[in-house]
Amino acid sequence: MAGTKEIKNRITSVMKTQKITNAMYLISSTKMRKAKADLEKTRPYFDMQEHEIKRIFQTEIDVTSRYFYPKTGRKPAETYAYLVITADKGLAGAYNHNVLKTLEGEMKKHKKVKLYVVGEFGRRYCNKHKIPIEQSFLYTAQNPTFTRAREICATLLEEYDQGNVDEIRVIYSDMENDIVSTVRMERLLPFDRKEFLTAKEDKNEKDVHYEFYPSVDIVLNHVVVGYITGFIYGSLIDSFSAEQNARMNAMKSANDNAEEILNNLSMQYNAVRQAAITQEITEVAAGAKAQKKKKKKIKEDSNS
Repeated sequence: MAGTKEIKNRITSVMKTQKITNAMYLISSTKMRKAKADLEKTRPYFDMQEHEIKRIFQTEIDVTSRYFYPKTGRKPAETYAYLVITADKGLAGAYNHNVLKTLEGEMKKHKKVKLYVVGEFGRRYCNKHKIPIEQSFLYTAQNPTFTRAREICATLLEEYDQGNVDEIRVIYSDMENDIVSTVRMERLLPFDRKEFLTAKEDKNEKDVHYEFYPSVDIVLNHVVVGYITGFIYGSLIDSFSAEQNARMNAMKSANDNAEEILNNLSMQYNAVRQAAITQEITEVAAGAKAQKKKKKKIKEDSNS
C-alpha cells in the first residue's frame, strides 16, 4: 500500500489537473456564448436573403439558375464535394469522430468525392488515412467569421461554376440541447426550387409585380451567393458551438472524475494515516509494557 507521502503527491497532481479542466470549461462556455451572440446579430440578414429568394419564385415563374435543379427534375450527380467541418483541437469527446464517421459513410456511397476540410483535426485524419484533400481551411474552426465563410463559399462556387463538381454538401455538428449534439449532412448546391415554393406564401406580395435589373436570373444568382455564404457561416458557428459544448461536457466529466478520485484518495490517506498512528500507539504501548516488565524483573532479581 502506498504511503502518506505518495498519496499526498497524487492528491496534489489531481488538484492541479482539476484546475486546468475547470479553466477549460469556463473558457469553452465563454466562447460558445460569444459565438451564439454573433450569429444572432447576423441572422436577420440571412433570413432576409432567404425571404428574397422565396419572393422571386413566388412572383416569377420562369426562373432559370445554375444553382437550382431544372424544372425537368433532378439529374444524378457524378462528382460530390463535401465541406467537412471539424475542430482544430481534441479534448471534445466524440465531436470530431462523429463528423468523420459520417464522412466515411458518404465516401462509401459515392466514387467521385472532393473534400474541403475545415479544422486541423480533420486535416490530420485525412493525411493519416491517405485521403486526398482538395483544400484545407486552417484556423477557421477556432475563429468562424463571415469573412472566412465568404472565402469558403467563393472556393466552392468556383468549383461548381466550372463544372468540376455536380453537388456540394456540408457535414457539420449542431446542438440539439445542452447535452446532445447531432451531426448533420445538408445539400448546399444545387437547390430544389420546391423548398422555396412550398413555403408559406404572402398573398400581398404574390399579387405585386417586381422589376429586376438587369434580369431576374442575375439578381437571383447574386442573392443565392449571399444565402450560401450565410448558410456556411451558420454551419461554422453551429459546429463551433457544438465543439465548445462537447468540450464543456468533457471537462465537466473530467472534473467529476477528479472529484471522485480526490474523495477516494482522501479516504485512502486517512486510512493510511490512521493505520500509522495506530501502529505508533501500539509500538509505544508495547514498549512501555516491555519496560515495565523489565523493571519488574530487575526488582525481583534484586530482592532474591
